[in-house]
Amino acid sequence: MYIKKILIAIVLIGLVVAAFFANFVYKAMLKPNTSFNNEVAYVFIPSNATYQEVRSQLIPLLDDIDSFDNLAERKKYTTNIKAGRFEIRKGMSNNDIINSIRSKNLPIKLSFNNQETLEKLAGRVASQIEADSLSLLKAMKDTTFLNENDFKEETVLGMYLPNSYEFFWNTSAERFRDRMLTEYKRFWTESRMQKAHDIGLSPDQVIALASIVYEESKQTSEQPRIAGVYMNRLRIGMPLQADPTLKFAAYQLPQYKNTVIKRVLNIHKDIESPYNTYKNLGLPPGLIAMPDISAIDAVLNHEKHNYLYFAADAQRLGYHKFAKTLAQHNVNAREYHRYLSSQGINR
Repeated sequence: MYIKKILIAIVLIGLVVAAFFANFVYKAMLKPNTSFNNEVAYVFIPSNATYQEVRSQLIPLLDDIDSFDNLAERKKYTTNIKAGRFEIRKGMSNNDIINSIRSKNLPIKLSFNNQETLEKLAGRVASQIEADSLSLLKAMKDTTFLNENDFKEETVLGMYLPNSYEFFWNTSAERFRDRMLTEYKRFWTESRMQKAHDIGLSPDQVIALASIVYEESKQTSEQPRIAGVYMNRLRIGMPLQADPTLKFAAYQLPQYKNTVIKRVLNIHKDIESPYNTYKNLGLPPGLIAMPDISAIDAVLNHEKHNYLYFAADAQRLGYHKFAKTLAQHNVNAREYHRYLSSQGINR
């Protein structure tokens, strides 16, 4: 009888312990532990983050941070932090959350276009990945990298082809730059290289001209014709006389900082700059903006014609009128200048 009571007591104690353990396991591992109402929340864990830094992001998202701490300690997550962008779905348990932030780094879609300088590009990229703008700019301008890949500071912006790319959020500045070099080399297929060779331009020169074409017109249907005008001028040794290059040259001067030039004037044509294509023959030393891929392909596949001039079309804003003779061009230009004056655009 006495032994029977002891056995019963042992069984009861075992059941209590089992129940306690089951409750602990449920609370620590299996019980939903999210406090947000959206279907999903994201945490961004920096490189070399401490557990306390991770914890500070999780506190607003969890019902019970203490139970999470306990399981994180048991699963050794507190000493094995992974950097990246991670997803926490509504209703996840502590175990689900730890598994997610430990091994399921999610990529992001990084995009950029129309960044006119390396500085602006670095700022744009830094707003989307962990690397800051200073480290990005340093990597972009690294002289060893430039020399090894035949770039100059004036031309390297052309390596960054505007598009959307998949990256991990915790990508470093150097890895971003190197990936862009890979994309650049992939873009310059054998076919594109042959086309550049056939028109007598290097890839850098193609992109420099494309940047002018792009600044002249955002209309993809018109870009090959504009590119054809400039190729005609290059062929006969005529100055490019591209107004966007005058704006670029002006913006390098202190008096034009934080201004917007809406109308190119004769005073701009006197600016001393290698980018002044009214004073200097041939292409400028580098690109003046980041061209779309459409503008690069417009240069490579430029329209063959006899036009040497074009002027903005006052009747179809965003488009241009083309001319084979200077006399006809002057008529078109005067028409557009009258339109600018009627709108009060004098500079």
